[in-house]
Amino acid sequence: MRREKGLSQVVTTLILLVVAVLLAAVVTYYATNITMVRTETEMIQLSKAHVWVNETGAVAGFKIQNLGGRDILIDKFSTRGVEEEWDYVWFYRIGSTETVTGDMNATNPTLLDTATETIDSRDYEQATDDIPLVSGGELLVYIANPDNIQLDDLGTTVSIAVFTNNAQYITEVNVESATPQ
Repeated sequence: MRREKGLSQVVTTLILLVVAVLLAAVVTYYATNITMVRTETEMIQLSKAHVWVNETGAVAGFKIQNLGGRDILIDKFSTRGVEEEWDYVWFYRIGSTETVTGDMNATNPTLLDTATETIDSRDYEQATDDIPLVSGGELLVYIANPDNIQLDDLGTTVSIAVFTNNAQYITEVNVESATPQ
């Protein structure tokens, strides 16, 4: 009887399978790691959102923070699903050394009528086109007379949406009275 030295076919097959699975796992881990590290995500936070209305009209106000790792381009705003014209949008870029802790203030929509408006000692500029926002940047935004908001909408919930190249971000607010007591 002749004895052959070497591994049996079963053991050889098992070794090849384990090596193939380990190699596939290493390649998958590497590809996932490269993708996650090199892909910067886009993320916006909407805060301090309000919609005020009185006999003279309505105003929406909110703060946008770019919390993602990439610069973004704001394509449009919409209120209750209706796109806002740039002529009715005013924004203020919060400086990197500036901190805004207070809430947005109700503003009369009739006062938002020139290319530059001063609200709470801040100079807001009227938007004319898409608005770039750097990573870590913040904007305060006012929209004069957002479409579909009337005095009889007091107390109802409406949506405010911000659209970028890659996503849309939505928040909902209750319509508040802008009439002083």
